[in-house]
Amino acid sequence: MLKKIASVLVVSTISLTAAFAGAQQKSVIFKSGFENDAEQKKWALMYGATFSKEQARTGTGALQFEQGEASVRLRTHLSEQGTLEFWIKTSSPAAQYKINVLVASNQNSDSGWVRVGQIQGSNDSAEYHAKRISIDDPGKKYLRLDFEVTNGQAWIDDLSLEKILLDTALQKNQEKVIAEVLGKLRDDKNYQVQADALRTLGKNYAAQIDVQRQYLEYANGIYSSVTLVLATSERGKMANPLGYQTFKGIVNDVRLVASPLQKARMDSLLRPLGDIATATLNVMTQGAYAAFAEPFKTIVATAFDKVAYENAGIDRKARKFAEANGLKTFTKVEGFMTEVEKELNTVLALDKDLVDIQREVDKFRKDLDKHLKESLIAGGMGRGQENYNRVLSKDEPTRSAALQEINNYFLVQAESYQNHSSSNTEFVQFMMKATGTMEETQVFKERFNQIASSVITFYDKFDRSVAKDQNPFTDEKDRALWESHAVKVRSYIQESKAAFAKAYM
Repeated sequence: MLKKIASVLVVSTISLTAAFAGAQQKSVIFKSGFENDAEQKKWALMYGATFSKEQARTGTGALQFEQGEASVRLRTHLSEQGTLEFWIKTSSPAAQYKINVLVASNQNSDSGWVRVGQIQGSNDSAEYHAKRISIDDPGKKYLRLDFEVTNGQAWIDDLSLEKILLDTALQKNQEKVIAEVLGKLRDDKNYQVQADALRTLGKNYAAQIDVQRQYLEYANGIYSSVTLVLATSERGKMANPLGYQTFKGIVNDVRLVASPLQKARMDSLLRPLGDIATATLNVMTQGAYAAFAEPFKTIVATAFDKVAYENAGIDRKARKFAEANGLKTFTKVEGFMTEVEKELNTVLALDKDLVDIQREVDKFRKDLDKHLKESLIAGGMGRGQENYNRVLSKDEPTRSAALQEINNYFLVQAESYQNHSSSNTEFVQFMMKATGTMEETQVFKERFNQIASSVITFYDKFDRSVAKDQNPFTDEKDRALWESHAVKVRSYIQESKAAFAKAYM
């Protein structure tokens, strides 16, 4: 029996290594948008949940949960369940939710359900946020979601389940195999079988080192997309007042009636925004806006003050213009700046989300980097930047040679056990150390799922921020300029979103 198990583990290792040599295939095995009777009949609403047509993210339906507890189940069992993804919306940022994910072989028995995951927290806005969690159950099981909602209501939409990634399926199988090997160690003194298991573990251990490398590359690549940089830069320029016709008209009117000192002061305020003559726009920030907005309004009010324009040394025509248009111009400034400020607030919210994601990615990279170095030490490579660089090398032969050294380390351990120079206690300790290190790698997979959820949500917010109905301006020329920027942003963000989904999802 042990020989059979060991042989299965060998096959698994070969497949695992092959899987990470190329891109892993993702495939959706179930999806539901709660749109119509056919989709809704797939779900059994046990209590606390109803179907809603008012709060759909896409299409015409969503699943609504009132404050308190609720439970829903799939009526059909699925052959396997990998990554669960859905979008959740709450009635306000004050609403909190906890979602337990459970599976069972028989949905009619309440005692047979096993919890395989949990998502909890709150949304920072009353908009849909993406959530992802790995279930990774290869059995033919039913799915159940138990909700606890406090301080409001919640809705979910666009739920999908992906197949188990090959590396996850094989790692689950490997964990089971190792447990059986260790469990039978007391009863079976077949040193050859145990040594074979240890050799096989070496191949698995080297493969999970490569898994860590891939997740580091994923994290490093999130912000490497040129299209995302272009999209955020273009989006920031859309909050710059310098590009809009209304603002240029206001500036020209102020120049007409202002004194030389007022003109110089205004030019100083405008300089950080870009070049008004060439319409070269800088990305707008909160600091730049705060330093510009109120002082600019003060200059407008002062320039059109009767005492000021009568002593500004301007001609009679300009004085008449100031007398007739002072209040009108200041009112125009107030209205336009309100529109710009609305746009700026949208941009700043997106910037904050991006900074939060960057912070999480940086922490993820730092923690995974530390875990990878510890894994290399446990795998016999020892400390040193050179070994670390070899494992992360873009050159596949260099990387493969480093991983082979780890595999060879396990071969040496296997030989020592087979030759009885290692005790059973040493064997168990070594196996537990290696498998424990491998199990910790799974934690990083879930953390990356959370990062991926944040990025998906960010893309969704970004998309909606440049929808035509979000144009904040009233002047037609201003609206047209905003839309011209939005067209570029939509193109960039779609390219970036597609690249992210292909690489990391």
